[in-house]
Amino acid sequence: MKIIVLYSSRTGNTKKVAQAIASALPAGTPCLPAAEAPSDIETYDLVFMGYWVDRGTANAEAKTFLEGLHHPKVALFATLGADPRSEHAQKSLDEGARLLPEGTDVVGTFICQGAVDPKIIEMMYKKFPAGHPHGRSPERDARHAEAAKHPDEDDLQRAFDFAADILHWLEGGGQ
Repeated sequence: MKIIVLYSSRTGNTKKVAQAIASALPAGTPCLPAAEAPSDIETYDLVFMGYWVDRGTANAEAKTFLEGLHHPKVALFATLGADPRSEHAQKSLDEGARLLPEGTDVVGTFICQGAVDPKIIEMMYKKFPAGHPHGRSPERDARHAEAAKHPDEDDLQRAFDFAADILHWLEGGGQ
């Protein structure tokens, strides 16, 4: 079984999740930034691809990679600053899947919360006035504080379990 884990990470959140996923897979499974993806990607039985959510979809680097990822089986994972159980989170995974070329089977998805880059928070607070959904407010500050605690050990265990489930499915013939 030949599997690879690829990711795009800005603050290290998605990289941590990628490493948790890789730890559930066969020893020696590569875990690399998408920019370092091997040219023989089609020789892998499965590609795990992770990204951080930017404006409801994959970040720019991951978006470009996903659009060119011609592979029959892909498992997607992502991190975002919002609640991973929210409609926004599910839509962010759906949008990531829509980026894949026709003929790609998304065999599973996983998303968890991750800290928001402080530079992004600062930029948003400067750009949007108080009262705007992205402007500074006590609620927004509380959301950022909660996101800063993630991914935590529970999130990483769930990522591990996600990968183990996908591996079990693949070993069973992927049906």
